[in-house]
Amino acid sequence: MKRRVGCVLVREKRVIATGYNGTPRGLKNCGDGGCPRCNDGQGSGVSLASCLCLHAEENALLEAGRERIREGAVLYCDTCPCLTCSIKICQVGITEVIYSFSYSMDTETAAVFSEAGVRLRQFIPVSIPVLIVYSELTICSPLMG
Repeated sequence: MKRRVGCVLVREKRVIATGYNGTPRGLKNCGDGGCPRCNDGQGSGVSLASCLCLHAEENALLEAGRERIREGAVLYCDTCPCLTCSIKICQVGITEVIYSFSYSMDTETAAVFSEAGVRLRQFIPVSIPVLIVYSELTICSPLMG
């Protein structure tokens, strides 16, 4: 996988599964030559039939299984899920998806989630400036008495 995406699945404020982009269990990972598509440098959406990789969201959903997900589960992902993953997310009953970075299919994904009643929210961290005034710092040491 060219993109390094991670995912955490949470229910009742407890982590129930994690996932990342890569090949399935037991196969060589992409970086070790496991997926021909990744290693051939194919562009986005090209040669998908030869791709052996799971998306981070798929990986987390498969690790958790439907029994552990249930209503109220929230999926946190650093990139907005693709259309294919969004359909799977709806099927297992995820209530909310929170992501940081946009992806080329955000509009389609948002439409699927809206129709299925899944809340989609982009997390944008607030940057708070920090001011350190060195002239006001006092350094204490046990040797200073």
